[in-house]
Amino acid sequence: MPKTIAETILVGAQELRVSGVPEPRREVGSLLGHVLGKDRSFILTHADDTLKEDQREIFQKLLQRRALGEPLQYLTGNQEFFGLDFEVNPDVLIPRPETELLVETALALFDADRAPLICDVGTGSGCITIALLKSLPKAQAVAVDISPAALEVARRNASTHSVAERVEFVISDCFAGIADRPSFDLIVSNPPYVETTNMNSLQREVRDFEPPAALFAGADGLSVIRRLLLEAGNFLRPAGYFLLEIGFNQAAAVTALIDPKIWRLVHIYPDLQGVPRTIALQKLS
Repeated sequence: MPKTIAETILVGAQELRVSGVPEPRREVGSLLGHVLGKDRSFILTHADDTLKEDQREIFQKLLQRRALGEPLQYLTGNQEFFGLDFEVNPDVLIPRPETELLVETALALFDADRAPLICDVGTGSGCITIALLKSLPKAQAVAVDISPAALEVARRNASTHSVAERVEFVISDCFAGIADRPSFDLIVSNPPYVETTNMNSLQREVRDFEPPAALFAGADGLSVIRRLLLEAGNFLRPAGYFLLEIGFNQAAAVTALIDPKIWRLVHIYPDLQGVPRTIALQKLS
């Protein structure tokens, strides 16, 4: 069994490579850093340090789980999003870089002096709501999710980032649990939008480990989006905004679902790969 940091990384990376894990050396370094409680620079500059036996055992167990496809983020328990560190576990979707576009789009509409009332539908880890509240110090939010376990994660993240007093978490299937709330200035949602027919084509990390309710939305992936487009206008003030993340091939289909009597299509924003990713709508007066 390897004893030093360098040996551990070399052998571990080979094991992950054989298991089909992308970027195996980077992932092994992240796992080992998690076990040691050290950052990447420590790992790089202490290659000859000897690991303790209990550290080797813990690392080996995590390595085996990663080799079987369990996401690195669930093993370490965290993921960065919009420059903030979020707790994640199998009860919540792992925040993606492309979802940061949703936050950036919202912040382009509301500057820091504004005090919008925000609703986040399907909040999961709470990453979108919390990132917005950190950037909009006068904002308030209601974050809903159908999963009580997900909301517990979101509450802990809100407390960690000192915004818990400005956000209310509600168990709700879309808007069903907040029918009596005042009109919002902004509704944001990263809803389930993966086609159930595409389940087998997903990476094993996604298909086998992330919560299905946060991923799949019917045969065409649009069942939740249809509902949101029909209902969101009832919860927005006139001229309020609705920002929605969509799948890589859904822009045309979602655009066709937009009722021009309710919504003005502001723009469809592409992510860093040029994929249409965030739809911005404004409620008509």
